[in-house]
Amino acid sequence: MILFPKAKINIGLYITEKRNDGFHNLQTVFYPVSLCDALEFVAPPGKMTGDEFSSSGIDIDCPPEKNLVMKALLKLREFKHLPFMRIHLHKAIPFGAGLGGGSSDAATFIKGLNKHFGLGMSNEELKEIALTIGSDCPFFIDGNPAYAEGRGEITTPVDPVISGKHIVIIKPDIDISTKEAYQECVPLKRPPDLKDHFNLEITRWKDLIGNDFEKSLFLKYPQLAIIKKSLYDAGALYSSMSGSGSSIYGIFNEKPNLPGSLRQFIIYNGVL
Repeated sequence: MILFPKAKINIGLYITEKRNDGFHNLQTVFYPVSLCDALEFVAPPGKMTGDEFSSSGIDIDCPPEKNLVMKALLKLREFKHLPFMRIHLHKAIPFGAGLGGGSSDAATFIKGLNKHFGLGMSNEELKEIALTIGSDCPFFIDGNPAYAEGRGEITTPVDPVISGKHIVIIKPDIDISTKEAYQECVPLKRPPDLKDHFNLEITRWKDLIGNDFEKSLFLKYPQLAIIKKSLYDAGALYSSMSGSGSSIYGIFNEKPNLPGSLRQFIIYNGVL
C-alpha cells in the first residue's frame, strides 16, 4: 500500500502559556498543502524476523527505530496485532521547516494500517495514539483545515477559505528544532480570536494574524525576515513563517514571478 502524507502550514501561531507537563498551549490554524512524502508498506508472505525500514529522498539523519513512522508502528502494536513489514519512506517534506512532515508520516501510516488490515479503529482512537507521537499528529488523521488549541490536539474544523489560492513555500538552508524555537519564545495570553480573524478577507490577515516564533527567530536568522518581505514585495496577500520554522510561505492570487534569490529555495509552488 502506498500513502502520500501531506505537509501543513500554520496560519497564525500564538503561544499562550507553558503547561505543567512541559508542553505549551497554543492557538493556530492547521492548513494542509499538497507537498507530500511517499510511504509504502508491504507484509510479504513468508517468515520475517522483524520490520525492515528504508528511505530515499531527503536524508533521514536518525536510526530507523527513532523515526516517527517506526515509533507509530510500535505504538499501534500495543493495541493491535500486526505482521512484520517492509516499509519505505521517500522524504520530500524537509526537516526543521515547521511543515509537520514527520508527524504527517506517522499519522498517515497508522491510518493506512488501520484501513489495510481492517483493524476497526475509529479516528478518535487513532488520534489518541497519534498524540503520543507528537502534538500535531492528531490533525493529520483527518487532515482537513482546522483551528487548534491545547497542545494542538483540540481541533475544530474551519472552512477552506483559501482554496484555489496559489502558495509558494520557501525553505532556506536553516534548520530550526522545536526546542530551539521555544527557548526564546515568551508565552502571552490573548483572547481566542484567531478563528474569527481567519474568516476575514485574506488581505486583512497581515495586520491581524501573526506567528509568535517570528520575533525571536527573525532576530537570530535575519534571512527569514528578508524572505518574508520579499514575498510581500512579490505581491503576496499574506506571508508567514510556518510553525516553528524555518519555512516561509506566501499566499498569492496567482502564480508569482519571484526573484532568483527566492527561486533557489522554493520547495513547493502550487495551488492550495
